[in-house]
Amino acid sequence: MSADTVVTGMGVLAPTGLGHAEHWTNTLRGASAIGPVTRFDAERYPSRLAGEVAGFVPEDHLPSRLLPQTDDMTRMALVASDWALADAEVDPARLPEFGAGVVTAASAGGFEFGHRELQKLWGSGPEHVSAYQSFAWFYAVNTGQISIRHGLRGPAGALVTEQAGGLDALGQARRQLRRGQPMVLAGAVDGSPCPWGWVAHVSTDRMSEESDPTRAYRPFAADAGGYVPGQGGALFVLEDEESARDRGAGRHYGRLTGYAATFDPPPGSGRPSNLVRAARAALDDAELRPEEVDVVFADAAGTPEEDAIEADALRELFGPHGVPVTAPKTMTGRLSAGGPALDVATALLALREGVIPPTVNVARPLPAYTLDLVTTARRAPLATALILARGQGGFNSALVVTGPRRSGRAASHK
Repeated sequence: MSADTVVTGMGVLAPTGLGHAEHWTNTLRGASAIGPVTRFDAERYPSRLAGEVAGFVPEDHLPSRLLPQTDDMTRMALVASDWALADAEVDPARLPEFGAGVVTAASAGGFEFGHRELQKLWGSGPEHVSAYQSFAWFYAVNTGQISIRHGLRGPAGALVTEQAGGLDALGQARRQLRRGQPMVLAGAVDGSPCPWGWVAHVSTDRMSEESDPTRAYRPFAADAGGYVPGQGGALFVLEDEESARDRGAGRHYGRLTGYAATFDPPPGSGRPSNLVRAARAALDDAELRPEEVDVVFADAAGTPEEDAIEADALRELFGPHGVPVTAPKTMTGRLSAGGPALDVATALLALREGVIPPTVNVARPLPAYTLDLVTTARRAPLATALILARGQGGFNSALVVTGPRRSGRAASHK
């Protein structure tokens, strides 16, 4: 088999749209989906904004038997898996018994489901708690439910590295493909806008307490004051390129050509972040030089300290103003593990269309960061994108994707 991993299908559910076409249209428009929390009463909390997925009606997409046993996050993941397989023109029933695996990532699991069942436990007694509580809250539930729904019995996995998990799941899937697995469904759909999930976010002391949605999440701005949580993400059908060709796949969105992960030293240790090491290692894995990268999709933590670390890493790798940088997650909020997966979908669409999507609500970055931050949609010849992600606890991940046909600036270096 070949060493190339190609993306033959994607399923997107995001605050910016249901399906990758609607998401891409709204992202290019710079249409922010951040607004007041509607899924629960957040008035007593210091942070009351979120990027919620609007218009998603599970009953329209899933059989009724699945609804009592699933959290809303898992319902979205199941639909994303349906859409990704359909987009790739894959009929799971026609695959070999172990022909496809599943790897997902999650930071919280089905916390909304768990919160509801704990309320029943405390308020009414254990006999009122759903038997599905035994797994519906769990971090690995999306992998399990997706594999059952589609009969995908190949290698499976679940990554728990918070925001970085959206890239780590794809890196793990790519590893399985290189071991000979022909197909893996991978990515992340995450986020729990519920009281239990909200307390976890508040405990980080990194959430924005701004009430104006246009000012709440402004990474790299001089007055950045934290992040806004969100829900959603993306799942992908990943295939070995030869296997995809053999099954008659008509097209693909691009390739995953490089991946790496590092871990930061403990806070207060005096040692620097290892984010730049992850980025370098991913480029080395892709056999690319920094100057061959056409755009970076930033982690964009939204706090002065974390933004400065990322800006320093980008300056060290590319030089001042050395590469266009964008953070379209300013329109959705940070979707935990789902955020980087959504960035990968957006990056692949950007490479296909030759447009860098914007970072909204940031007129200009802090000058000391020396970033070429894209704040309005910018047309450019795009062949290669670097996606960065960092998770709470010191996780760093980097992924390199290239378009179906390498062209533009990157091709000129080959």
